[in-house]
Amino acid sequence: MRVVRSKATPVLVPVKAFDLAKGRLAEAVPPEDRARLAEAMATRVVRAAAPLPVWVICDDPAVARWAVREGVHLLWRAAAGLNHAVEQGRAFARTLGAREIIIAHADLPRAEDLTFLLDAPEPSVIITDREGDGTNVWMLPTGPGIEFAYGPGSADRHAGLAAAVGVEVAIRHHPDLSWDIDDPDDLAGLPDDLLPLADPDRRTE
Repeated sequence: MRVVRSKATPVLVPVKAFDLAKGRLAEAVPPEDRARLAEAMATRVVRAAAPLPVWVICDDPAVARWAVREGVHLLWRAAAGLNHAVEQGRAFARTLGAREIIIAHADLPRAEDLTFLLDAPEPSVIITDREGDGTNVWMLPTGPGIEFAYGPGSADRHAGLAAAVGVEVAIRHHPDLSWDIDDPDDLAGLPDDLLPLADPDRRTE
């Protein structure tokens, strides 16, 4: 049976300070370029969520200003780690009456559409990274209280935590949403319009 979901399902995007993001790219990308790349990827993700409402979760003034420029909502939360941030985001979504949320990482440079998740027949869907290890995007109900456990191996761990409270989860790979940027080798997957941010030789200015 097809699950009917609201077109107002919130998309939560936790965003780390741009100038602190992607430290593992340091050997390949200078600091200022890493910050620009982090902002460009986050922009791609929040725009991929349209027309769903987006709430950026952050604790950095520059990220907050960017969120305002993008016309999305801001959920300011003091730094307490990713798991705590998304838990607070889910609790806030419940106060809005949301039955589901979509949590999307901000480092998905090939994101184009998140709304297709609303058509999934399963109560919950996890889009993994390319290795099938991490949780890049997760649609889940706001209740019951599935625990968050991001980090290495989180896809299987999240599926198990969901099953423990009776929620069926589909674990999927997606050609674009599974491509996140963590290490220099991942830069090969950047779309053409973002490549100049990581490769000075491609700049025209």
